[in-house]
Amino acid sequence: MNRITMLVAGLGIAGAALPATASAATYGSVNRQQANIQQRISYNAHRGMLTTREARNLRLQLKQIERLEYRYRISGHRLTGGELRDLNRRLDRLSQQVNRQSHDRQVKARYDRGHDHDRGHQYRR
Repeated sequence: MNRITMLVAGLGIAGAALPATASAATYGSVNRQQANIQQRISYNAHRGMLTTREARNLRLQLKQIERLEYRYRISGHRLTGGELRDLNRRLDRLSQQVNRQSHDRQVKARYDRGHDHDRGHQYRR
């Protein structure tokens, strides 16, 4: 009987630890997603796939999400499931925006007109 009680107690402790671990893993994924989006914005801006204005606006949106995360965590508590879902939803939307704006051919049209954006002047054909 004592072994069964210990087994049940052990399973209860393991079950209680699971949400905390899952929360920490999800929080880490939020940070990874933020870093990934920042990296993609910088890469696409450098490659000329985002205009300066687009890159600035995307970075501003990312900063706003980071501030929201900070406000969620300021009290020192772990992020709730709803807070994590909210952050992930916002980051997913921003990621889609990065993709859309990187492929909208807005900047590529300038290249087609003969501008050399690396040097800031026109080049001869």
